[in-house]
Amino acid sequence: MKKILFYLILLCAPAFSTYAQNRYVIFFTDKNNSPYSISNPSAFLSPRAILRRTQQNIQVTTQDLPVNPAYVNGVIAAGGNVLNTSKWFNSVTIDASSSGILSAVQALPYVNQVVNVGRLINPSPLPPKFDYTNIRFKGTTDLTAVKTASFNYGTSFNQVNMLKGDLMHDNGYTGAGKIIAVLDAGFVNANAMPVFDSLFANNQILATWDFVDNEVDVYDDDAHGTMVLSTIGGNVPGELIGTAPGASFILLRSENAPAEAIIEEYNWAAAAEYADSAGADIINSSLGYTLFDDPSQNHSYADLDGNTTPISIAADIAASKGMVVCNSAGNEGNGSWFHISAPSDADSILGVGAVDPFSVYAQFSGKGPAADGAIKPNVAAQGAQTIVADPWNGVGVFPANGTSFSSPLMAGMVATLWQCHPTATNMQIINAIQQSASQVLNPDSLLGYGIPDFPMACLILSGLNPGAVNNGDNLNLNANPFGDELNFNFYTNTRQNINIRLVDLLGQVVYSKSTEVLGLSNNAITIPAHFAKGVYVLEVESKDNLISKKVVKGN
Repeated sequence: MKKILFYLILLCAPAFSTYAQNRYVIFFTDKNNSPYSISNPSAFLSPRAILRRTQQNIQVTTQDLPVNPAYVNGVIAAGGNVLNTSKWFNSVTIDASSSGILSAVQALPYVNQVVNVGRLINPSPLPPKFDYTNIRFKGTTDLTAVKTASFNYGTSFNQVNMLKGDLMHDNGYTGAGKIIAVLDAGFVNANAMPVFDSLFANNQILATWDFVDNEVDVYDDDAHGTMVLSTIGGNVPGELIGTAPGASFILLRSENAPAEAIIEEYNWAAAAEYADSAGADIINSSLGYTLFDDPSQNHSYADLDGNTTPISIAADIAASKGMVVCNSAGNEGNGSWFHISAPSDADSILGVGAVDPFSVYAQFSGKGPAADGAIKPNVAAQGAQTIVADPWNGVGVFPANGTSFSSPLMAGMVATLWQCHPTATNMQIINAIQQSASQVLNPDSLLGYGIPDFPMACLILSGLNPGAVNNGDNLNLNANPFGDELNFNFYTNTRQNINIRLVDLLGQVVYSKSTEVLGLSNNAITIPAHFAKGVYVLEVESKDNLISKKVVKGN
């Protein structure tokens, strides 16, 4: 079973339709004389996209400028049917119905290169991209239904709890305020299923676009995206709770599932550009590419070096714009192609492998490393017996197999972490996730850094020493001796009230206060020092323990 999700594709067609090899990517020489300017980014980027760049000190460059409209119009005038554009590649994808049209396009003075990316008339019999008989887990499960302070997870508890997502939820971090773009092959019935009722009721579905058929409707083609979305945004108490039920979503159909051609990698780039311009924070891509219907388009393992395939280049560009890209590692771990697939090899993204409900490597999960030796996959989540919504019946859930599901679980958790630390950069988020993971001291080619601990990632982003906090020392003095104020930070796993006392050497309490602190945050606390110089004992009492530290008031 493969992954899916790109957009410059052919017209929607049944599995055995014929396709002509008349699709081309036209690369332009420049963006000269463009009506757009980097000095006026609001003409082509949303306020959120600009804010993301500003917060992460990312400059708007000519790469962000749209393709010159005059060049696009020139291609159209030459007879090319423009399907999609890519500002990152400075290109358009076209359908040229005759050799004469293609020659006319090639003769344009601003055309640099033309690449044939079309499909074969008679596609070769590759395995189906989404083999739903293999997706559905066959056998029994011993997963149990669990209810916590925030949600009744039903049997989806295990996949959330493995990443300690329930603790994130209990502290109010559900992904609220974050936008996740889901690039997939379609979201059949998602607009009519109870599992997504809250998303539509709360206007959390912000936009949709079908780049294959050039229409708004994404709910009528393939069911893979529906299952993927349910692991992030699903919300049916007692059955299925996603890892980020509070997040907002952009749903993009970019893949025509029945066939496989390299045009889909350029489609992915255009969909990622849409996500960037719209202001998405996170991209989930449960897709991957290795072999194609036309063998001449096939990738080799050597191509998976993070910098060669079009889709991996696009994924790294997406990361350079400040987004976190999560991509499934692929399901060829026990097949003839046992490696990861593109773009999970991209240098600056999270390639996500799969484990079973017991945190053991799932045999189908694509193996690393990348061809250049980089650690891949980066991390792992539950991809075997993952609880997903049933798109065909409209109600109910079933256990499913595939890194297609471990990746969105991870993407949702990224949203909760970023909500907890909204000023972090995308690479700080990725680094904290990897540093929190179970194999950080001994990463391997199966699970990379391992299974992340997201509360631990919160702690890392707070600047605290995980070892010290785990040993009960979660109180850090900013300065000792101190002057007019005593400033310290206090970290706790749960939102709660704490009692603060300052006691002198005679046992007299010179300061006392009860205050609320946020969970999974490094809470900054200030005590005004309106008392004499000397030695004191600072006591902080939480529901977990009592911490005492000697402090000295100086001048």
